[in-house]
Amino acid sequence: MKRPLQVLLLVLTGTGLLHTALLTDTYLRYVKAGLRPALIVSGVVLLLLGLAGAVTRDRRPTAGDTGHGHDHTGIPRVAWLLFLPALSLLVHPPPALGAYTAARADTKPVAVQKGFAPLPATSPLPLTLTDFTKRVQQDRGRAIGHRTVRLTGFVTPAGEGDGWYLTRIIFSCCAADSQTVKVRVYGGEAPPADTWLEVTGTWHPRGTLGTRTAEAALDVRDVRPVAQPVNAYTDDLPLTPS
Repeated sequence: MKRPLQVLLLVLTGTGLLHTALLTDTYLRYVKAGLRPALIVSGVVLLLLGLAGAVTRDRRPTAGDTGHGHDHTGIPRVAWLLFLPALSLLVHPPPALGAYTAARADTKPVAVQKGFAPLPATSPLPLTLTDFTKRVQQDRGRAIGHRTVRLTGFVTPAGEGDGWYLTRIIFSCCAADSQTVKVRVYGGEAPPADTWLEVTGTWHPRGTLGTRTAEAALDVRDVRPVAQPVNAYTDDLPLTPS
């Protein structure tokens, strides 16, 4: 690739990374929040390399210097494809992962918890999908049995049977290693896929509560649409945009 286009590609990519990591929360669609400093450093390095290339004289031999009488520095057609991801960071970032991915991604195993603290008296009780699943399948005290809980996630259609899934996608590092956690929701018509909801309800009695036979499922009492939280790719209680 010729020097001016190399410089342009470096500058576009560096600018796109800095724009994504410094001025927006878009980077959270692709990597964990803890990797933000690495993105910023990468953007700065690429931008500086591009600027250095713009002011440094190209010392490669010209066609007349090669002794072959023709230039071998043409741009392979495939090289132009490198501009697409660079431009997308600035103009049209790739969409966030959602129901399509969740229906095909691995389900994150729920870790075994040996003891459970008493639940607060708050009602409805806000829980993560993981904590709800642990209480349903591992808490021998069955404290969740008749409690009204509030869960937040996005809608993933159920492939078969009744109900639909309230879902969170979890990044261990980035989008490439994403896993899902799901709670089945019974009652009412399934909302459109990818809709973010706050769902209030009680455990759907299927299986033996406090054992692995219990289904992580909810009988819905109330459904309220919410904005996608800032921490959309964790299973923490949702943080709302400021």
